[in-house]
Amino acid sequence: MDAKSLEGKVALITGGASGIGLGTAILFAREGAKVAILDIPDGDEVQALHDIRRAAGHDGAATFVPCDVSNPDQVRPAVEKTVREFGRLDVVVANAGINGVWAPIDELEPYEWDKTHAVNLRGTFLTMKYTIPHLRESPAGEGSIIVMSSVNGTRTFSNPGAAAYAASKAAQVALARQAALELARHNIRVNSICPGTIRTNIGQSTRERNTDRIPIKIEFPAGVPALHGGKGDPEDVARVCLFLASDLSRHVNGVEIYVDGGLSLMR
Repeated sequence: MDAKSLEGKVALITGGASGIGLGTAILFAREGAKVAILDIPDGDEVQALHDIRRAAGHDGAATFVPCDVSNPDQVRPAVEKTVREFGRLDVVVANAGINGVWAPIDELEPYEWDKTHAVNLRGTFLTMKYTIPHLRESPAGEGSIIVMSSVNGTRTFSNPGAAAYAASKAAQVALARQAALELARHNIRVNSICPGTIRTNIGQSTRERNTDRIPIKIEFPAGVPALHGGKGDPEDVARVCLFLASDLSRHVNGVEIYVDGGLSLMR
């Protein structure tokens, strides 16, 4: 039997009950990891746990921990519960995020800006803050943090009204780069993934207001010049997460990997 690339390791994935987070959790479990998915309970977690455990072949492969990543009083105990249950922590995927409100900058309300940044940026910071002490103590002597950013705010700025979202995603990359240097002495790698259009339900959390007033429009009259029409699946991002979580990327630190079929090169 071929060795599994994450055999014996423990991974914590925020926003792990659906979309990219769930796709990553399933792949990690298939590759031998025990997985804790942190998310806001909405019923999806039941099917998510079933899918993860089925991929691993045993019930002990996954646990669900209710958690609002913007709240430190929930993140810290969620991390501690994960470590108590599985005994260690080796990989962290800071994936939880929302699109939030998309509107002209001068019409965007401060509380709407704050909400997007609370989940996307503050949530990433809190996830790092409370997992780093446990990653330092990993029996493997190393750890990996993967930050789920986006092409928006890093390569593309063509989504009308996405100022709060784009700013939060750009800031995630800056945070990951800073953390990469700070944590390298502990053999903890920190890298970012920047997905493009991925088939998930994140669009359901988007509220658009007066974006038609913003004259930004991208057209590809000869067709979309990118792999798979510029659209991917959660599994496409999960495979990159697996690379960054495994020993295959042992000398990769402080970088961003774009997973968009090359579409953002045209914008």
